[in-house]
Amino acid sequence: MSLFKSASVVSLLTLASRITGLVRELLIASTFGASALTDAFNVAFRIPNLFRRFFGEGAFSQAFVPVLAASKAQHGEAATQVLIDRAATVLSWALMVLSIIGVAAAPALVWAMAGGLQQNPRGFEVAVLMTRWMFPYIAFMSLVALAAGVLNTWKRFAVPAATPVLLNLCMIAAAWLGAPWFRTLGLEPIYALAGGVLLGGVLQLGVQLLALRKLGLTPHIGLRWSALRLAWADPGTKNILKLMGPALLGVSVAHISMLINTQIASRLATGSVSWITYADRLMEFPTALLGVAMGVVLMPQLAAARAAGDTGKYSAMLDWGLRLVVLLAVPCAVALIAFAKPLVAVLYHYGAMTDFDVQQITYALMGWGVGLIGIVAIKVLAPGYYANHDTKTPLTIAVAVLVITQQLNIALVPVFAHAALTLSIGIGAMINAGWLLVGLLQRGSYKPEPGWGVFVLQVIAACALLTVFLMWANNAVSWTQLRSESFKRILLLALVLIGSGAIYFASIWATGLKLRQFLRR
Repeated sequence: MSLFKSASVVSLLTLASRITGLVRELLIASTFGASALTDAFNVAFRIPNLFRRFFGEGAFSQAFVPVLAASKAQHGEAATQVLIDRAATVLSWALMVLSIIGVAAAPALVWAMAGGLQQNPRGFEVAVLMTRWMFPYIAFMSLVALAAGVLNTWKRFAVPAATPVLLNLCMIAAAWLGAPWFRTLGLEPIYALAGGVLLGGVLQLGVQLLALRKLGLTPHIGLRWSALRLAWADPGTKNILKLMGPALLGVSVAHISMLINTQIASRLATGSVSWITYADRLMEFPTALLGVAMGVVLMPQLAAARAAGDTGKYSAMLDWGLRLVVLLAVPCAVALIAFAKPLVAVLYHYGAMTDFDVQQITYALMGWGVGLIGIVAIKVLAPGYYANHDTKTPLTIAVAVLVITQQLNIALVPVFAHAALTLSIGIGAMINAGWLLVGLLQRGSYKPEPGWGVFVLQVIAACALLTVFLMWANNAVSWTQLRSESFKRILLLALVLIGSGAIYFASIWATGLKLRQFLRR
């Protein structure tokens, strides 16, 4: 399967995950509203998600996939199976200990995450209980990350990309069917969501284990102390743990930035945190469809090329990824800046959401648009370092960009209020991506292929026409005044988006750009 087809499969399945996630959020909001118990669930769910990003999808994947791909390329599948078994053994023991500690320390974790819940003792108590229920979710999802790393290395991208849909479906079923059932049993209906989360984790792991079984790659986890000692002493396992250190710090930097911005937003006008959150959910669509998909597909292929010493293939894949970023992320950035208000109005302008709220979310979304290209490009450039077993350089750059971002906040927040927080992150992402790119160029790891100058001019020309069309569409329709005509507003948005795609790709074709070069990669 070509890189483009692989990325397309991941993008489509990620889109399904984002759509079902949006349905999940809307159903939870309509079922439970905004209350102390809803806050309790959100806090309880955020705690395992935070640890999952530390130990599973974030730091572990960044360290595990390059080592796994290198082992497969250099030592063959038999030796790689041993590495999988021993990595799974160490990870499973660590997760077991972490889960026990997490369940015992749930009150302290809830207090550290949201001490304000203590103002409502019932809410704090429910948050602690649901944290204990959901903490094992970390173990399931970390093992899911291990399974996904193996499947992606063997170029089986569909299953890992599809399984997040299962979590959303379980939570939808919990809100729709489980909550009324819990109510008839005399239990708090919100508890059904915790059950849905745990069931979602079990199903995701089960589906991926079935996929591994078909490949004959099911991990064999050593349950005895002697097996753990043997796995701990394995050179491959030590290499993974060595790479995880800087990767953990890198993930921590991203969360520190998020926490700082949340604290700042909480001290601005009421609603600032929500405005940024709603804009963030909209921004996740292009970043997931483009950045996440390409990062997932490129990481194991770059690592395999580097392990095989094929520097030409390694550089060519980076070049393809960056060209695809420019081709697709630039028009998306244009849309987030020039057409932000209609996107926000059609998605959120219902119920208690006012025209003023729509405008404030629009400002925040435009800030994200400024940095979208950088946010997506990082997903292509950072794997270029991870594939070379270098997690320290991206960490160093991330720390420097964190400092720059907070300096930008000091300068911009007094002027742009909450929108400055997304704008500063966007500018920081552009700096981060540029820094990573310069580093790869200076090392000689990436050598741009001919034709970049003409290619960029072609994209700019097409985006200029797209901008004119979107600005016209933005002003030609009073998007907020169509609130009572939801179907008409949705239909108009669909027509504008279809027209935008047609104008952009027709313009690209008219300038002489051959899209087949991306399909053949």
